[in-house]
Amino acid sequence: MAFDGVTIANVVSELRKELIGGRLYKIAQPETDELLLTIKQPDGTKKLLISAEASLPLLYLTRTSKPSPMTAPNFCMLLRKHLQNGRIVDISQPGLERIVHIRVEHLDEMGDLRGKILVVEIMGKHSNIIFCDEDNTIIDSIKHVSAAVSSLREVLPGKAYFVAQTQDKLDALATGRETFRNALSAKPQAVFKALYGSFTGISPVLAQELCHEAHIDADLPVTALTDPDYERLYEVFSRMCTAIREERFSPNIAYTGGRPVEFCALPLTMYGYGAAGTAPLSPSPESIPAPTDSVSSVSGPEDHVVLYDSMSALLEHYYAEKNVLTRIRQKSADLRRIVQTALERNVKKYNLQLRQMKDTEKRDTYRIYGELLNTYGYGAEPGAKSFQALNYYTDETVTIPLDPTLTATENAKKYFDKYGKMKRTFEALSQLTEEVKAQIQHLESVSNALDIALHEEDLAQIKEELTESGYIRRKGGKGKKPKITSRPFHYLSSDGFHMYVGKNNFQNDELTFKFATGNDWWFHAKQIPGSHVVVKTGNAKELPDRTFEEAARLAAYYSKGRGQEKVEVDYIQKKHVKKPNGAKPGFVVYYTNYSMAIDSDISRIQLVRE
Repeated sequence: MAFDGVTIANVVSELRKELIGGRLYKIAQPETDELLLTIKQPDGTKKLLISAEASLPLLYLTRTSKPSPMTAPNFCMLLRKHLQNGRIVDISQPGLERIVHIRVEHLDEMGDLRGKILVVEIMGKHSNIIFCDEDNTIIDSIKHVSAAVSSLREVLPGKAYFVAQTQDKLDALATGRETFRNALSAKPQAVFKALYGSFTGISPVLAQELCHEAHIDADLPVTALTDPDYERLYEVFSRMCTAIREERFSPNIAYTGGRPVEFCALPLTMYGYGAAGTAPLSPSPESIPAPTDSVSSVSGPEDHVVLYDSMSALLEHYYAEKNVLTRIRQKSADLRRIVQTALERNVKKYNLQLRQMKDTEKRDTYRIYGELLNTYGYGAEPGAKSFQALNYYTDETVTIPLDPTLTATENAKKYFDKYGKMKRTFEALSQLTEEVKAQIQHLESVSNALDIALHEEDLAQIKEELTESGYIRRKGGKGKKPKITSRPFHYLSSDGFHMYVGKNNFQNDELTFKFATGNDWWFHAKQIPGSHVVVKTGNAKELPDRTFEEAARLAAYYSKGRGQEKVEVDYIQKKHVKKPNGAKPGFVVYYTNYSMAIDSDISRIQLVRE
């Protein structure tokens, strides 16, 4: 799943068709390392998302807008000063490097025409967005890189921009037959590793596809290749390069077992792209299946390839959710730390209390020893270290240890004192362990809410819950509660029934006890922290089995059991669900219910976007 040079070549091809000649209408910086450019074209506005986020750098056209901070960051203000209303004149990629140059013409303060270059580097943790003058002098960058950080290249205002050569790789598009063979033979390793290690822009998955097309085992050592092997491999490699030059791309995602495993800008025949042997790596335009909408599917529902009409559509579909989760995890780091610290402290306290509880298990034995000594102690010899007596509760003879310096009556009192102390400890710990256990369950449910949060407003509601529970101190004393705009997830079942999923404990309570009516159905993962799922029955007397299964999948997915093969889910009509007085948010009880074990695959359930 690599954002490789070939993928970027596909993106650049699309950007050239969609953006050249357009004017930069809006420039926003919704995140510290992300830009959202709005470009006006005669056929409408286009949005270009550029992210230099270390774990998920991206570049694609999108239809989605993102909220921007109230005060624009300095880098954004600089771009607005120079590029606002500028015209995009060229978009290019040097070789197959993971670099994109966006050239913009604009009028300066004197009304003279000037040129600027926005350089986007998609290079993992080294990703950056660099703003340069016409002579490649860096004006500024979204990330500053000093000599203390990198000895290869400084990215600072006033420095000259250049591409640091950190790898000895060849340009695939400028490689001939002999150079190709010499480059591979110089690397005595697996063929696919030699391919992506020798040429820019080629990812491991594309290297394996080249081997597959050439009918060569990808793990075969280069030293084992024969002359015919080299010929077949170069022919496939050459066809790939020709397809890239001619901009004949076929964006696709390969699925195995119903899950996405790889994506590529060229057909992945090793994952069943079309019928066997009918979809070469570099197909002619007429051989590429044209999707009727934005996507179409090739092969079966489990192992199949989904084709897209644009790489931007593929990337947005593939990475949109992952990008949101990455961002929200960064923003929820402080809340996660608070929850994890409190959880670890309470678990430690709970385990200590359980050990103390275990130490009180002998309390009834000491009581019985005291009673037996009061009953039969007259027969104990002075100075004896033990005494045998018949336990009239069990009709068994027991041996009672004695303190030889005490009388039988004094020994009995000593045992009664031990019993009383342990009884008081047991009673106190019984209440304390229940309280601590409830705290642990509550914190685990908050942790699950953090896992499924998608937006900042979701985090605001979780923070308010932690504040009301005493884990976070409210600023300014009592303070004013934040306005809550987060809403539960809303899904539509295949049979047309509305299903709602609480994102946190406040929403769980709201859904179950204020939104749901008595005959609505309620679902929850059995004895696992998770969301409440409510299915509105409307006027229907019964729900179809398929709706029960889909609601159960939602309950499984939005729980801590999400990664398990099967999750047991309880379901019951809402009227049988009760909330004990004083219970934590989201905590309920029910005594009669149905259960089913089901997977957590919700990919086929329709999410209603509101």
